[in-house]
Amino acid sequence: MKTRRAFLRSSSALIAMPFLESYGFSRFASAENKITAPPKRMVFLGSGFGVTASEWYPDVNDTGYDYELPELLSPLAKYKQDITLFQNLEHANSKDGHSGSTFWLTGADRYAIPGQSFYNTISVDQVAAAQFGLETRYTSLHMDPGSDLTGHGPGSISWNRQGKPVLGLPHPVALYHKLFSSDTLPLEQRQALLADERSALDTVLENAKSMKKGLTKTDIDKIDEYFDSIREIEVRIAKDEQWLTVPKKHPTQNIKEPAPSLEGAPAVEMVYDLMVAAMQVDASRVFTYRLPSDSFCESIGSSYTAHNLSHHNGPDTIRDSKLRDQTHAKLIAGFIDRLKKTKEADGSSLFDHVTLTFGSNLRLTHSLNNCPTLVAGGGAGFKHGRHLVMENKTPLCNLWLSALRGSGVQVDTFGDANGVINELFEA
Repeated sequence: MKTRRAFLRSSSALIAMPFLESYGFSRFASAENKITAPPKRMVFLGSGFGVTASEWYPDVNDTGYDYELPELLSPLAKYKQDITLFQNLEHANSKDGHSGSTFWLTGADRYAIPGQSFYNTISVDQVAAAQFGLETRYTSLHMDPGSDLTGHGPGSISWNRQGKPVLGLPHPVALYHKLFSSDTLPLEQRQALLADERSALDTVLENAKSMKKGLTKTDIDKIDEYFDSIREIEVRIAKDEQWLTVPKKHPTQNIKEPAPSLEGAPAVEMVYDLMVAAMQVDASRVFTYRLPSDSFCESIGSSYTAHNLSHHNGPDTIRDSKLRDQTHAKLIAGFIDRLKKTKEADGSSLFDHVTLTFGSNLRLTHSLNNCPTLVAGGGAGFKHGRHLVMENKTPLCNLWLSALRGSGVQVDTFGDANGVINELFEA
């Protein structure tokens, strides 16, 4: 079968280009005028301190398509038919009421290994990235405001195959430069730097292999885990080499470099804009964002920390907690609006091909049941517009498995999932 995609060729890379009307997109249609669908994408927005639980969820008896949207989510009223709200999803293995981000996308039990205080597994975004990231410059993009760690645990929502945190970008400025700034170093110097990095890895591997003689099984397992981490670095270096000669693309609408002073809600809005721009140029198809907490509260005029707001110890904290949730809803509505307005070459919108999730595995204070969960977008084929009240203790991983399979990721299961959420695929 003839390919319907255009490719960039270099001495070391064969990279699929996004579908561009200016390059005669229609030429790649089949005789039946079928157009290859734009790529699937996933976005995960993690709010580590939960929500104002008494007012964020719809009435538990008000389900289906005609439910009343809570006031805190009223900014999303325009897009009510494009979102799904859940109740009774949770992680059975979550036992740490102080880590509202750490296990949200994994469902792991931090105490799974006796005598070890922390353990994690691969997160759902990285499972998707292993397939979606094959054709993009960046396998995935993870935003993590590192200066705002309180209450989030070790500081990531994205975890690799070894259960280690994926390095995040701390500020919109860093994301902007990663996406759009040209490397000023000459190509030869960049190639030399990667060669040096590969040489250093080879030396480390040789030394590590020589250490295996005479080690206990436990130590050998640790060395093997170390080898796995080295292999991931090798894969990253190989990918960097492939993209060295491919210039970064810019979206059709120019996007300005963010101000370094951006914090809290304005920073979140800018990150959403940059995610849309990244999708336009197909720089990545998987995005995670550990949303800022204390700086977010400060930016909306609250004098309380995110931790204090989660405890709702009085009318003032309840007021500010509600304002925080409503501000998040307003920002998500703006994100959806931009995704809908940004068109793919086949006339569909970015929103039609993305699965966007907002939530946490922490409901409020230290409660780990009924995780706040909002899903939008057409990427996984979900039938939206409903309030779904699941059976008590339905695995949150059922949603992750549904999103993966619905988006075309070939997986048998994920975490403690016991199946997909069939209601999502039924009108």
